[in-house]
Amino acid sequence: MYGPELAEVYEIFYRSRGKDWPAEAAYVMEVVRSRCPEADSLLDVACGTGAHLETFGALCKHTEGLEIAEPMRELAHQRLPEVTVHPGDMRAFDLGHAFDTVVCMFCAIGYLATVSDMRDAVRSMTRHLRPGGVLVIEPWWFPEDHVEGYVAGDLGRENGRTVARISHSTRQGRATRMEVRFLVGDRHGIREFTEIDVLTLFTKNEYLAAFTDAGCTVEFLPGDPTGRGLFVGVRQ
Repeated sequence: MYGPELAEVYEIFYRSRGKDWPAEAAYVMEVVRSRCPEADSLLDVACGTGAHLETFGALCKHTEGLEIAEPMRELAHQRLPEVTVHPGDMRAFDLGHAFDTVVCMFCAIGYLATVSDMRDAVRSMTRHLRPGGVLVIEPWWFPEDHVEGYVAGDLGRENGRTVARISHSTRQGRATRMEVRFLVGDRHGIREFTEIDVLTLFTKNEYLAAFTDAGCTVEFLPGDPTGRGLFVGVRQ
């Protein structure tokens, strides 16, 4: 997942859906500062291409990113050459310093396979918060939200490149398995590739327990920014 082929077209098809990374990041900072008004440093875990991180950087004095996929990390470096984007696994990382805010956006935590993995990630993120700091995690769907056989389709055109994406979702144990096919056309021709995404359907109570056991108060805010809501914790 998130290899070079996907990384180069990733933002095109999401923009075609109307995804607004700056607006999402601004909303998250409103949520954060309603709980920690002085928050001015931020770590973006699973920062991808840096699309959220760019706006976080405009709203905070100090930002850093963490990204496990090298092709995505390289695009973040190109976008934000002045920002440190660390290689690392959200389940076990140690940057040696703490932040006012740690965020993990756009369902990235859903790519973890087990409840134990998810709990490890929440603990790792919490360890990088100063006391009173805010942890924000955007989950994947809950089990009751899964729609068997769901099909999505997108078509984006930018800078002489057309990207078509179609996905089909099925239940695989406790996870959503998405087969995602891409068709990319540009002046060099047309190419096709397939990605398989498996995202775990953690329950709301599993997330809440992970925050509490990591030493955070926690609440779930349904809805924004993408319909799946946010878990928001404050380190005690």
